[in-house]
Amino acid sequence: MRHATVTRNTLETQITVSINLDGSGVGCFETGVPFLDHMMDQIARHGLVDLDVKAVGDLHIDAHHTVEDIGITLGQAFARAIGDKKGIRRYGHAYVPLDEALSRVVIDLSGRPGLVYNIDFTRASIGQFDVDLFSEFFHGFVNHAMVTLHIDNLRGINSHHQAETVFKAFGRALRMAVETDPRMADQMPSTKGTLTA
Repeated sequence: MRHATVTRNTLETQITVSINLDGSGVGCFETGVPFLDHMMDQIARHGLVDLDVKAVGDLHIDAHHTVEDIGITLGQAFARAIGDKKGIRRYGHAYVPLDEALSRVVIDLSGRPGLVYNIDFTRASIGQFDVDLFSEFFHGFVNHAMVTLHIDNLRGINSHHQAETVFKAFGRALRMAVETDPRMADQMPSTKGTLTA
């Protein structure tokens, strides 16, 4: 089973993330940031990964450190769980609509961190959640998961729909990329022979 648990403690946050890439979409989230919990549930369900995230952060200031550090810790756990990447598909992509909103996410488990992020949210916040923090979450993830990630919200009027299509598409793209490819057997999906250096 490809799974990992990572605990990351700083003066600002204390976070534990457990991930099972061969799960069934079960999620358990206790972060103190309800809308982020809702979005991470989309990752679990649509990515068919089991995901457990516990976080205590300095929410009396704002949610910035908590959201960013959850992205970092999730990225660290993912990097451990995926291992040497032999026999996987490596690339994943998904388009997901929700009513008027449509988003595209493309991922490469390249071993190189990179984020292209294009979301023009129609509101600055969704409930109490500052939408700028989604960028911090994904930056934290890619920098520690060592993946290349392209996120494009192609259209949308309702900011909740915009966010939800992004996270659903992210989950589905991730699911495709981590799948084992029977034609690859135990081969590395790279002409350079490694995706970790």
